[in-house]
Amino acid sequence: MTADELNSELKSQTTLQKFYAGQNVLITGGTGFLGKIIIEKLLRSCPHLSAIYLIIRSKKGQDAHQRMDNIFDDPVFDRLKAEVPKFRHKLVAIPGDCTLPGLGISTADQELIMREISIVFYMAATVRFDEKIKEAVITNIIGPMEIMNLCRKIKNLKAFMYTSTAYSNCINSEIDEKFYEPPISADNIVKLIKSLDDDKLEAITPMLIGKFPNTYTYTKCIAEQVIQKYGKDLPTGIFRPAIISSSYEEPISGWVGNYYGPTGILAAAGTGLLKVQIMDKDNMAQLIPADYTANAVIASVWDVANIKNEDADPIIYNYSNSPKSKLTWADYMTISLNHGKQVPCINSIWCYYVIITKYLYLYYILAFFLHLIPGLIVDAVLFVTGKEPRMIKMYKKIHKFSMATAYFTLRSWTFQCNNINRLWVKLSSEDKNIFFFSMDNFDWNSYLQKSILGLRLYILKNDPSNVPAARKRMARILLLHKLCVYSFVLFSAWILYSIISFTLSNTRSELATVSDDMAIR
Repeated sequence: MTADELNSELKSQTTLQKFYAGQNVLITGGTGFLGKIIIEKLLRSCPHLSAIYLIIRSKKGQDAHQRMDNIFDDPVFDRLKAEVPKFRHKLVAIPGDCTLPGLGISTADQELIMREISIVFYMAATVRFDEKIKEAVITNIIGPMEIMNLCRKIKNLKAFMYTSTAYSNCINSEIDEKFYEPPISADNIVKLIKSLDDDKLEAITPMLIGKFPNTYTYTKCIAEQVIQKYGKDLPTGIFRPAIISSSYEEPISGWVGNYYGPTGILAAAGTGLLKVQIMDKDNMAQLIPADYTANAVIASVWDVANIKNEDADPIIYNYSNSPKSKLTWADYMTISLNHGKQVPCINSIWCYYVIITKYLYLYYILAFFLHLIPGLIVDAVLFVTGKEPRMIKMYKKIHKFSMATAYFTLRSWTFQCNNINRLWVKLSSEDKNIFFFSMDNFDWNSYLQKSILGLRLYILKNDPSNVPAARKRMARILLLHKLCVYSFVLFSAWILYSIISFTLSNTRSELATVSDDMAIR
């Protein structure tokens, strides 16, 4: 393409597309759920983007280059392959590890980054709620320290965007787009984990995290202080997304890449395992589609680059549901299960029904009767037939997951989203069309229907062609379920009748005895 042709084509591009044209982007956490969506969107919607550099660590015997190649086997990239078949030449793998000093990047690659990179997306993190405090601090706090040190050396840095979480300050019920005082300074927590052994650190973890529900939110809160401290005189932003769920429309509807959060709840319910879940049905389910989230992050980077923010705190973007399109947990479960019943899982072990309760004592009672007793029965049958028992192990994981998510399903938060709303208004109509992320008047019914289809296909690996067979199978399971329920009701009624009859019989005998005694006297 000649210079004249390039200039002519750039004139037809939108404001955001022109901003990304010719830029070299560095991404950490690109192998994750949101990272993949952002990579796909940038490559497909910003045709003149120069290159994307991915910091990738070796894992399971695969080096950075092999892992980058494997990323694109995911169906989320199928549309990109069809529309931009030559996209691979824009990708560069950089071996590194965000848990190591200097991000584990070689001197040559550091010099390359300092010379070539202009935009940085930092999304690397450990999102496990039960992560040990040492690992959480190393990944979620020291990692951001290292990337900020590197960013300070980048010659032509236009924007740095750190992806946090809307729940980084979850001990507050109202969360504004501002910095909150961390429970401990980043420097002090780093000194602490370096001075104590693992056993002592685990022993004091409950005291350290205090009111925070887990090490994830605790370290994310402290990490924001790192960005505030090191990013004051840099074009820096913090993006705080709520619960990121499956994609709505792009690049494919319903795509989801993990079992985390509400997706795990629906997956367990869809396989017939989950029968009771801890939730306050009236609280808001703060879900946001993955593709909308990616668009909002991409647009926020442009906003940061165009706001003169010298010597001021980094800009914070809260991104959550809109008050104009509320969704309660009761709505979420009811709508999702109704759609799930239309496309049941081909290998589910039972029919779909989930009881939600906000009372822990009731949860334990119901879990005992609906999870543990059936699990013990199935395991006993497996043991007798010479197979390995597995149901109780699965239910232990489910109960652990339920306890981990209970903090978020039993509480409600109000998120102020002024900056993200201001950004939406600021975008041109063309950019709004390409990088859509407004949650106003969102169609939750349509979205959850697509989410269920995506969950069935991408997580449970059920082919769409077996839906008719799955429905017939589910009809038989439902018949068996009703038989079991009616049998249990009849058995319970018989037990109750027997107890009452026995009690009345004894009472009559005692009264007769008393009457005889009085007659004799």
